[in-house]
Amino acid sequence: FGLSAADVARKSVTQLKAIGGSYGGNNAPTRFLCLALKLLQIQPDDSVVDELLGNEDFKYVRALGAFYLRLTGRPADIYAKLEPLYNDDRPLRRRETTGWTIVAVDEFIDELLRNDRVCGIAMPRLPARAPLEEGGYLEGPRASAMLPSIT
Repeated sequence: FGLSAADVARKSVTQLKAIGGSYGGNNAPTRFLCLALKLLQIQPDDSVVDELLGNEDFKYVRALGAFYLRLTGRPADIYAKLEPLYNDDRPLRRRETTGWTIVAVDEFIDELLRNDRVCGIAMPRLPARAPLEEGGYLEGPRASAMLPSIT
């Protein structure tokens, strides 16, 4: 109650130890989901979301920012801001209804860009990348992060 965007960021640093939607027999919400819903309630500026996404020190803060952006962002912004996170291969703990699993940040980003439901939440429809490129909203095909090391 009464949290600001800075308070949510602080809580995500200190309290987030896993991603996930709900767990257990009573389907209790995870802290990740509670903080995501608080972000939806306070509607932070784009600069705050960019700070969450750019946080390289705390992987769960980055995951929270990506989840929020996927829920609220415009398609071109979602692709432009989430695709660079494919380079992050740090492991995340995911709390599911029946237990725990490990997923890398890049796998979580891939789920956000491809799946209709993530962490038990139905995501808004995201158009394919190709039509956005053809319409001029995104620049060319996505370049692989491995390209400089290959050439």
